[in-house]
Amino acid sequence: MTIAVRDPVKEHEGSKDMYVSYAVLTKTNLPTFKKSQASVRRRFQDFVFLHDHLAKSFPACIIPPIPDKHRLEYIKGDRFSSEFVEKRRLDLQRFADRIANHPTLQRSQLVSDFLQSEQWTVAKHGHLAHPPPDAHRSLADSLGDTLVNVFSRVRKPDARFVEMAEGIDKFEDGLGNIERIVARGRNRNDDLSKDYQDLAAGYQGLGYLESGITEPLNRFAEKMLDFSTLITHQNRASVDPFLLQTHSLLAYAQAHKATIKLRDQKQLDFEELSAYLSAAAAERDRLAALNSGHAAAPVGLTTYLRDQVDKLRGTDDIHTRRERMRKLDGKIKDLQEAVTTAHDTSTAFSDEVLKEHEIFELSTQAEMKEMLGRYADGQVEMLQRAMEDWDRIIPLLQRIRVDI
Repeated sequence: MTIAVRDPVKEHEGSKDMYVSYAVLTKTNLPTFKKSQASVRRRFQDFVFLHDHLAKSFPACIIPPIPDKHRLEYIKGDRFSSEFVEKRRLDLQRFADRIANHPTLQRSQLVSDFLQSEQWTVAKHGHLAHPPPDAHRSLADSLGDTLVNVFSRVRKPDARFVEMAEGIDKFEDGLGNIERIVARGRNRNDDLSKDYQDLAAGYQGLGYLESGITEPLNRFAEKMLDFSTLITHQNRASVDPFLLQTHSLLAYAQAHKATIKLRDQKQLDFEELSAYLSAAAAERDRLAALNSGHAAAPVGLTTYLRDQVDKLRGTDDIHTRRERMRKLDGKIKDLQEAVTTAHDTSTAFSDEVLKEHEIFELSTQAEMKEMLGRYADGQVEMLQRAMEDWDRIIPLLQRIRVDI
């Protein structure tokens, strides 16, 4: 599957309802699509809708980020300026490319409707009317008990996912260092461009004073201005896209980390439910021992205090204990089913995250290779043009003769 986001157009220009739409062109041989080629127009909010609903429908998938979901320092001007629109288009193209290369997302009905439907508004209402189940709701919550503290950590961390998270942290650190180095170079290039403009102005002034060499000095000044323009073009055409894609990759890594965190939550649900089941079973066994006249196992402070209060109230008798045992039996049965479901959910979620990690690594490797290649090509092109300009101007300067 290939998806192209192109041809931005301002709709209702001049009115308060103005927005930018983009042509979305799709070519595919997937059987889930009715047509092998499709062309539709979508606005930015449609991409937001697609992103948000994919996140709800596929919680175990790493949903690619979209513009405005990460930093945009290098985009200048209002949201209808040509520079802003083009850079947003590039970010939307990266989002579309990642969707197209994802084996699960590319086959979803929502993606199919987004890319093909000529009645997108109707299709959107259909998806809104039939939202996916709340996949983020934990099994502990479904029992109506507050079992999981937001600051809890898994008791038995899975080494596979610990290593995975550490790898993403290293990836972010390395990418962040590259970003800072390139950004510093970009700022220096801006300063250098201004310096060459000032240098050109100085040589033009000198040419007016030295009438015998006015023409070669003016030509040299023109080359200084050309070189200044070349440096500025290098920033706009090569460096800025590199920085924007770096931001996008960092946001993509954050999306991956969020998926790992959600996997940890699934494991934590299972651990907390298992602990709750063990506590309920232990309490049931303790009450059974008391009813049979045997010494009960040692208890915690909370249980001890509750037993003492029951004695003071006169409710610590065999009938009360039997009623509590009956209720505990029902709770234990429910918890056993919940623990089994939580275990199956956690295992299945972990398997999906492992697959997602492979997709993420392949995708980021391909993007990094392309991104660094384009950046290097831009640097080489700039230096080649600079060398050609200097090769033309140096002989001219060498022919200057000044009488002293």
